[in-house]
Amino acid sequence: MTRAVPFDATPLLRAVTSMRLRRLQRLDPAAAQRTLLRRLLRRAAGTRFGLAHSFAAIRDVADYQARVPLRRYEQFWQDWWRPAWPLLRNVTWPGRVPYVALSSGTTSGTTKYIPVTMPMVRANRGAALDVLAWHLRHHPGSRIFGGLSFMLGGSTALERIAPGVRQGDLSGIAAAEVPRFLAAWSFPPRDLALIADWDRKLEALAGRTPPDAIRVLSGTPSWLLVLLERLAARHGTPPLPGLELLVHGGVAWAPYRERLLPFLPPGCSTREVYPASEGFCAIADRGEGEGLRLTLDRGVFWEFVPVEELESPAPTRHWAATIETGIDYAVIATSCAGLWSYVLGDTVRFLDRAPPRLLVTGRTSYSLSAFGEHLSGEEIEQALLEAAQALGLGVAEYTVGPVFGATRGHHRWLVEPTGAAAPGAAERLAKAVDAALILANDDYAAHRRGGQMDPPEVTLLPPGAFAGWMRAQGKLGGQHKVPRVLADPARFAAAEAGLHAP
Repeated sequence: MTRAVPFDATPLLRAVTSMRLRRLQRLDPAAAQRTLLRRLLRRAAGTRFGLAHSFAAIRDVADYQARVPLRRYEQFWQDWWRPAWPLLRNVTWPGRVPYVALSSGTTSGTTKYIPVTMPMVRANRGAALDVLAWHLRHHPGSRIFGGLSFMLGGSTALERIAPGVRQGDLSGIAAAEVPRFLAAWSFPPRDLALIADWDRKLEALAGRTPPDAIRVLSGTPSWLLVLLERLAARHGTPPLPGLELLVHGGVAWAPYRERLLPFLPPGCSTREVYPASEGFCAIADRGEGEGLRLTLDRGVFWEFVPVEELESPAPTRHWAATIETGIDYAVIATSCAGLWSYVLGDTVRFLDRAPPRLLVTGRTSYSLSAFGEHLSGEEIEQALLEAAQALGLGVAEYTVGPVFGATRGHHRWLVEPTGAAAPGAAERLAKAVDAALILANDDYAAHRRGGQMDPPEVTLLPPGAFAGWMRAQGKLGGQHKVPRVLADPARFAAAEAGLHAP
């Protein structure tokens, strides 16, 4: 099965990206972000939000931070978006907001409605160009536009919710705004992209993907793995022999890396991105594990608050000029979609300052402290993966939550292994995870040694358990992610019941 493109557009792409790379190399991080913030403030000065916060009087970053407090999604929704919903006109951004991205609500379990403006569409498109620019810089012989770019996302169908306003997956919004001249280099075609049922969509994609024509494949690692497994069952391994670049983001790469690499042809590179419905945050500009370069001129002014200060009444708000390496920060976004000092929910740690280069370390809510143990999402994931690797056990998916007893409580880990587990594997894994967390976290160690917490439990689940649970919730697909931590005991108990359902 083949599908030809009109011509190899890589030389044209290379010319465009070469100019972009020269600009990025000259870019001063602080100056670029300061200029961007001023431009955002000027554009939105006449909106309801801008008038309420005296945008016209703001002169510098410190002034902005003094006038505009941090807000979470719920506060924006209740105070600013809900009263005018679904027609957001001159509320937090000038003019009418034409799109609404439905976020999966991994942490809270509820859907979030994120405004997407045309400036944000263009900013996201520019960030996608930057991904290709960094790839071409490191692979001068690449011919990525000599074939198709395959974006594995949710349904591209958009629902009309008001005159001139449509909502749906961010991938659907991106597909609706793909320039017509690029459509010939894009996959999947419209009839496949519109399929809402995820199982049916994957089967249709596996049947109609032209294996020799795909040059770029992008998506969430968990769903990329499912697609590549299905393609390999039809075409052998590697299923996409012409693939040059796999772009991944949305969830941690480490749990899927060793399972995905065997499906990639020799010479295929991987490049991590940090996208969000609220804005495109960072792109890997170097090799794997060397951090992601912060996007400085793609529509978002970024702030970073030390995680331990996030709930304080006057948190320290760093930005490109003041960030430090080695500190876990909560990410704050101010964007051309009308988000102002919006708490994104992710945590990062900077490796470099000039240019700012970061690692994604987890979610602000992906922490577990039901008993005062103060475990971060990074510590949780690292402990499980290291313990499983030491036991020769692969981890397909997992979630963890608290279980309260009459006098003490403990953590219960629900783990779906990649293959058959030997007898007693659950008990050995629980002991290994416990030992790893005792070494990694002093609070956890104190609570375990002091008797405030019982040892953790591990329950090993059959293959497909998490996929079945996500399907039952209507959350099967490229925009949805398995929640790694369910700190609310009621939500965890409900998830456990669902994962054990036949």
